[in-house]
Amino acid sequence: MLGREVDVQETLRMPDEICRSREDPQVYLFYRLERPKRWLCAVAKRLNGEGFLITAYPTDAIKEGEQIWVK
Repeated sequence: MLGREVDVQETLRMPDEICRSREDPQVYLFYRLERPKRWLCAVAKRLNGEGFLITAYPTDAIKEGEQIWVK
């Protein structure tokens, strides 16, 4: 994701969908559609009232989990 920091920030600010992780209820997956059937996923965790980015990656599928928000 080198050089795609702005894309990751935009995904966190203006996602198309947010899901909660099945494995950790404090982890959220933010998805933003980049082109048909291709999303950018930013994975963030909320801990002690603060949030931080865990990772970000391009994907062709939205992972299973509790859907929190949809655009």
